[in-house]
Formats: sequence, structure tokens, C-alpha cells
Amino acid sequence: MLGTWRRGTGRRVAGLLAPVLVVGAGLAGCSAGGGVKEAAGARLPDGQVRGGMFSVSADEPEHLLPANATTTADGQIVSALFTGLVEYDPQTAEPRNAMAESIRSDDQRIWTIRIKSGWTFHDGEPVTARSFVDAWNFAAYAGNANGNAPYFNKVEGYAALQAEHPTTREMPGLTVINDTTFTVRLVDSFSQFPILLGFQAFYPLPRSAYGDLRAYEEAPVGNGPYEMDGRWRHDESIRLRRFPAYKGPAPSADTVEFRIYAKPGGGYEDLLAGNIDIATDVPPDQLAAAKAEFKSGFIERRSSAFNYLGFPLWDNTFARKELRQAFSLAIDREAIVKAIYNGTREPAHSVINPLVPGSRPDACRLCSFDPARARTLLAQAGGFTGPLNLWFSTSAENQPAIEAVANMLRTNLGITDIRFNVFDFAQFLSLVKARKVTGPFFSNWLMDYPSPHTYIAPLYTAGARTNRTGYANPLVDQHIAEGDRAPSVAAAITAYQAAEDVILDDMPVIPLWFGKTRAVHGDRVTHVAIDPFSRIRVQDVQVVG
Repeated sequence: MLGTWRRGTGRRVAGLLAPVLVVGAGLAGCSAGGGVKEAAGARLPDGQVRGGMFSVSADEPEHLLPANATTTADGQIVSALFTGLVEYDPQTAEPRNAMAESIRSDDQRIWTIRIKSGWTFHDGEPVTARSFVDAWNFAAYAGNANGNAPYFNKVEGYAALQAEHPTTREMPGLTVINDTTFTVRLVDSFSQFPILLGFQAFYPLPRSAYGDLRAYEEAPVGNGPYEMDGRWRHDESIRLRRFPAYKGPAPSADTVEFRIYAKPGGGYEDLLAGNIDIATDVPPDQLAAAKAEFKSGFIERRSSAFNYLGFPLWDNTFARKELRQAFSLAIDREAIVKAIYNGTREPAHSVINPLVPGSRPDACRLCSFDPARARTLLAQAGGFTGPLNLWFSTSAENQPAIEAVANMLRTNLGITDIRFNVFDFAQFLSLVKARKVTGPFFSNWLMDYPSPHTYIAPLYTAGARTNRTGYANPLVDQHIAEGDRAPSVAAAITAYQAAEDVILDDMPVIPLWFGKTRAVHGDRVTHVAIDPFSRIRVQDVQVVG
């Protein structure tokens, strides 16, 4: 999943930064405001607190339709509105059944899925096997242009739905047996399949979703612990209320209000002013003060974010891998993490985040800082002429680090003319998708499911929709296929690591650092936690004041 840059106010460090030309576009949107008198919950005999209302800062989502929800901001909302077949442990990310009663296969190609009975959508419609099958077919059909369509590429019939002129809207690999049972026939065995089923692409949809999709997305009807309380107020707020008929564990609070901020650090400012309960946008230069002031209200954990510098491989300027390798060796990741991020990142020497099995701390032999070797490789590539355009989305937190990278390329490789092309996140993403960027671009990726597959296949499989660099290597595709066909999840790791070894030599992206995520909350709320997907676990928050 593509992550939005966490907003904040960065700081400059002497020796790492130098002035660069910035070409950009303005920010759209405005911060949500307002001190709202929020109700507290009631303490039960077991010590738990139920009821009340709390507020949390958020970025403006792009989509609230699960089939098209591709960013962290999207996932924060839809994960509260929907419950999938599988969910992930909020601490370890281990998968476990949620709406699924069982997920079984004798050959890892044909899967039988039984769902729990008695669940309903927020509008009262029963959740059945058909609710999942129809939603999956809808997500996979090319005419619907859903961003999460590729997650169904292993289901038999997916290719036909993605044809230029599809003749069907249903994948024959999906079969409804009865109201609580359906089967999934894959094109090949895939041991990772059950792990994927907690990702939002696989959520069910009610029949009401298909009538007017635009209207539905303004007030989605799901089957999760919370339901919409009114419509999505774009660039202002999204308000949710407890769904009383929810069959899973009951959420603690009655109401959650996500307040949307465009201003960097706006949520944290409102927290300091007492106008919001949870802020997820603490500026890095205020981390020490936040820790000191909020103490137990400051929470931090390793996130699944993988930050990288991607190359537009459709541009012949970057065709030589020696050039890409030189760029990587010219970057001192450790210095940037220490000086710019105050140790709140982890230098990346792998493309697989340490949160999932298969990550190796020393996988990348070209991620060490070696300016001399970098210059040698650049010379072997024929050098670099002309301006170097770096592309990234607006982020006061990350721009100082990007400036530091630019200065290192200038100092260590002699590339003197470096220009920044800065856009708000939506514009940046559209430019990358349309292949209109003319130089390396800074981006990040968060896991969709806890497997090395999520860091390898979506970004580096030839032709994958989320392969932003245009990278293609048949050997990588071969190793990914071997991992997919492995007899178990554990057995697949060796093949995925073999794919990673090729990727790290080809260097279509430069690994930079792995992320940490943090939030700060006031004393009105307790049990505030961040899950491995960098989302606040809103269903667990208790309102005590």
C-alpha cells in the first residue's frame, strides 16, 4: 500500500543541507478546527470503560470504497467501517480469522471459505458468501478502475476481467456454495493466500454499494464495528458511531471523529490547545517536548513503512544499473537518520521491512556509504549530465532528509544542478502513475498483509499496477512465482529472498529507511495503540474523562 508522507515540521542540520531550487504547487484544503465538548464513557464492573466520544487527527482519504482504498489514510477509515475474513493481531500482525469460520485447502490452489452466520451490514442486509464474491468480482473488473484490482490476479478468470474489452464481469474461480460457503480456485497454488484476506481489497460489500458508487463512497455502508454518522465532510471530518448490531468484539467508544488536517502539525497544535484527543502528526522537532509533556500519552512503534528513492526506468537516462548503484552508495543513511530524524527511522539495507518474516539486516551490499566506489560506478555508467530532477510530495517532516540526499549526491558524485519538483500527495501520485516524472522520486510503501510477498510482488513484478518504476526482470518474476508455489508460508521465504537479491543488484529503487510511527494523546482517553499498519486502533480507545 502506498503511504502518505507523515506531515510535520522538519529541522535543518548544518553540513547535510544546501539550498536547492524548489518547483512546486500549493497545498489544497484547510485544517479542521474547533473545540467540541466530548462526552466521557461509563466504567463497567470489569473495569472497562464503554461509551463516550473522542477525536483523532487524520489525513484526507482518497477513497472510502475498499476496492479502491490504497493509502494509509484510506485504510484508517475503512478498517473501522468493515471487517474482513481475516484480521491481524494489533501487536504482532499475526493473521487470525475474523468473519471467516474456516479457510481450508488440500492443495493450496482450491480454497473453501466458510463465513460466520448472523452478521449484517450497517443497513441490515445479511453478510453472505455472495457479499464477498460480488465484491471481489467488482474489485477485479477493469471497467471499474479499482486500485486494488491486482490483488485478485491469482484468482482464475482475473485476466479475462482485465482484458481491453472484457466479455464477462465474473471470475469463474469464485463459486458460491450456499449463504455461508464459497470456493476460490486460483490459477496456481499460493500458500500466502489466507494471509492476504485481511487486506481491505477483500472486504464484502452490500447490494446498496452498486447502485450509485459516488453516493455510496460519501457514506459507506460496511459490516465493521463502526458505521458512518453522517456524510464524509471532505477536508474537514469523518464521524463514526458504534454499530449496535456488530457481531465482533464491541468497540469501547460510542463515537469517533476523525478531524482532517492539511496544515503540517495541525492536529498536534489542536492537541496542545485541548481541542482534540489524539494527534498522529507530531512534528519531528517537537518529539522530545511531546515525550516530556505527555509522558504516558506518547506512543511509538516500528511501522511497516519502507521509504525509497525510485527511478523512472522508462527514461534512458537511468537505464544503467551502475548509475543507480552509484546513487545508492553516495547516500549516508545512518547520518540522515541520526541528524534529521533524531533516530526515529531505521536505515534500510533490505527492501523487506523487519516487521515481516524474511527481512535480512544486511541484504543490500550496495546500501553502505562508500563515496569512492560510488564515483567509480558513476564513471562506468558514463557519468551524469544535465540537471537532476528529484520528485516528491509535500512534507515538512521529510523534505530536510530529501535535501540531505540531494546534497550528498552533489558532494559525492559532483552532480551540481539538482532541482526539486514538489507537489501535494494526490498530484505527486498521479504524476508517478502517469509516468510523467523525469527523475528519481521519493516514495514509501506499507505492507498490506504480513508477508515478504507484499514488499516484493506489488513493486517489482513486471507489469504490476503498483510497479511505479517500470522495472522488469524475468528472473525476479521467476523467483516470485517459485515463492508463491511453495508448499508453506515458511518455505516461500527463500524464493522471495532470492528475488530480493536480484532486485538489490538491479537497484530499480534505492532503499533509504524503515519508518516508525507515533501518536500523542491527552488524558481523556486511554488504551490508545497503533497497529502494524500505522493505524490508530479506534475500537480499543476508552474515553475516561
